[in-house]
Amino acid sequence: MLHVTIGSMITASTHDIASYRVSFFFGPEPVEGKAEVLACVFNVKKRSWKAGIQVAVEVSRGQLSAIERTTQLTDRLAKCLVVVEPQEQADYQERSGDVFVQAVCRQKLDLQLLLGLVQNNQRIPAEELIVELDQVVSKHPEHLISCILDELGLVP
Repeated sequence: MLHVTIGSMITASTHDIASYRVSFFFGPEPVEGKAEVLACVFNVKKRSWKAGIQVAVEVSRGQLSAIERTTQLTDRLAKCLVVVEPQEQADYQERSGDVFVQAVCRQKLDLQLLLGLVQNNQRIPAEELIVELDQVVSKHPEHLISCILDELGLVP
């Protein structure tokens, strides 16, 4: 059995995530009362559950900016956009912002899935899993970049 350690707080077997089916529902949307926070909502269903739940995943704009710098997203995206028609580049750049937030939220949700979820609709606040998310992105920036480029239909 393969185990993953994220930071010093989370240790879980990687097969735990496979027991969940996750689909993106909507977002990013601003969080009411928190001007610096965005959220994406995902539908999550564990195989053993009769019904799924919705999980809102919050991330602060500050953390998003730090992750964008860590992954060098702007530079990598610019290199991929050279093959796109100039009149379409603005659309890709605009969409890439939303796709970036969605991918970061999904990575944060995966961290929570390693810990497990109860079968209730819930919210993962921006203040939770900050260090763990930063560590995962720092160790595996290519994973995040490939998710974004795949969603945009771009080749690295």
